[in-house]
Amino acid sequence: MEREAMEFDVVIVGAGPAGLSAAIRLMQQANDASQELTVCVVEKGSEVGAHILSGAVIEPTALNELIPDWKEKEAPLLTAVTKDQVVMLKDPNSAKTFPNAIVPKNMHNDGNYIASLGNVCRWLATQAEALGVEIFPGFAAAEPLIEDGVVKGVITGDMGVAEDGSEKPGMYMPGMELRAKYTIFSEGSRGHLGKQLISQFKLDEGKDAQHYGIGIKELWDIDPAKHQPGLVVHGSGWPLTENGASGGFFLYHAENNQVVVGLITDLNYDNPYLSPFDEFQRMKHHPELKQHLEGGKRVSYGARAITKGGYNCLPKMTFPGGILIGCDAGTLNFSKIKGTHTAMKSGMIAAETIFEAVKAGDEGGQELTAFTTAWEQSWAFKELYATRNFGPAMHKFGPMLGGAFNFIDQNLFSIPVNLHDTHEDYAMLKPAADFQPIDYPKPDGVLSFDKLSSVFLSNTNHEEDQPCHLKLKDETIPLQVNLPKWAEPAQRFCPAGVYEVVKDEETGNDRFQINSQNCVHCKTCDIKDPSQNINWVTPEGAGGPNYPNM
Repeated sequence: MEREAMEFDVVIVGAGPAGLSAAIRLMQQANDASQELTVCVVEKGSEVGAHILSGAVIEPTALNELIPDWKEKEAPLLTAVTKDQVVMLKDPNSAKTFPNAIVPKNMHNDGNYIASLGNVCRWLATQAEALGVEIFPGFAAAEPLIEDGVVKGVITGDMGVAEDGSEKPGMYMPGMELRAKYTIFSEGSRGHLGKQLISQFKLDEGKDAQHYGIGIKELWDIDPAKHQPGLVVHGSGWPLTENGASGGFFLYHAENNQVVVGLITDLNYDNPYLSPFDEFQRMKHHPELKQHLEGGKRVSYGARAITKGGYNCLPKMTFPGGILIGCDAGTLNFSKIKGTHTAMKSGMIAAETIFEAVKAGDEGGQELTAFTTAWEQSWAFKELYATRNFGPAMHKFGPMLGGAFNFIDQNLFSIPVNLHDTHEDYAMLKPAADFQPIDYPKPDGVLSFDKLSSVFLSNTNHEEDQPCHLKLKDETIPLQVNLPKWAEPAQRFCPAGVYEVVKDEETGNDRFQINSQNCVHCKTCDIKDPSQNINWVTPEGAGGPNYPNM
């Protein structure tokens, strides 16, 4: 069947904060200039917000610029931060709380809000649609549409394809070509198309290797007597340091007697037996966290990769016919543990650049280098530059010395150096023979839980009879290479129980099993697999998690 095509001025891939901000800013300008402009946002989740996962403490700088009257328009930023705590977990039972005076200023949250980023995106979508933006949820952008080296839009995924690749009778529908003068890619961390574009157009040439973390988050209903609306707790240390890993936890008291709690594990860890999911589960038993959660009920769960390399890893963001924005490029400021405001600003600048070109009669397909100039003059870019040493300092010197370096660099005076970390996260994994298996405690079903009950709370679902979206470049590598060398770490770095090594009932031999139905689209496997053998591609549209209030 021949593909149908739809024409737009601008196509935006991904209805996250960056993509929706770009859509809103495009239409604001068009409406102000009384100029007709067609803008389409394609979103792989079943609805806007379904795949959005973030802490989140939101700095409203970009939102103030985009929609100054957001309070009057009832944006769901309802809980202002009232108190900050930064804590070091020293061991399973003790902790040290740092005075605010010695905490790097970027970790202070005065004027910020605790919010569900999914709900913020749902609200942004209503603002965009009111301005005339067309939003298509449930449609995955499966591949970029590239002609003669120019991005001309995207092709959405085929629907109704069976697991064996055949077309289901009466159900098959080929994907559509969504053609545009310019295409904005805002898929979030480790975007499937963004990864291809970075490689094809060599956008990361001369840059440090990108760095990632995996963020695992839960939403809890807690005892109202324990609820402290606006309390923000950040911390690091145990249990990750016990196994030579780094990262940090967050715990936020939101509205409605709810607490969000999570752990970010840096994906540069070297122990193949480490399980970020199990580290998070045992961390909740620490008295510092237990005091908030005990007596409560876990109501939601999710996981998502975080692009955290910052300034030194930021790729070139323009190429013929398109712009890469937000976490698809890596605009998160990890020193603040925030990326919503910088992602939104990158989208707004992309919108302003594209609108000026289209208004001047540009028919598309150019490389809009004006974006780079505007981006590098923005407060968002300057913020990333000022914190360029944060991640490399923590990686090189550890949490204590790295923290001291960052305190001096951010609070006292800017240290005139540019630290680098050029190691790929997946390449840091050492052979299993160098380590002992980690004996994680069995979950108690009260504070800690298993993977399958957690995935259930993410409302994850995929059409079962469809091609597996977790592609192995070589099907022999998991058992012949990864298992003997690294004890097949996919069994542990995946937070959803997707990958298993099981015994074949007939032969008694090991078999590598992929439970793709469980996939929460976190992309950790695509990042951390030591053989770089797993390629995450988009499943059929509307598949994956359906996060409520996350």
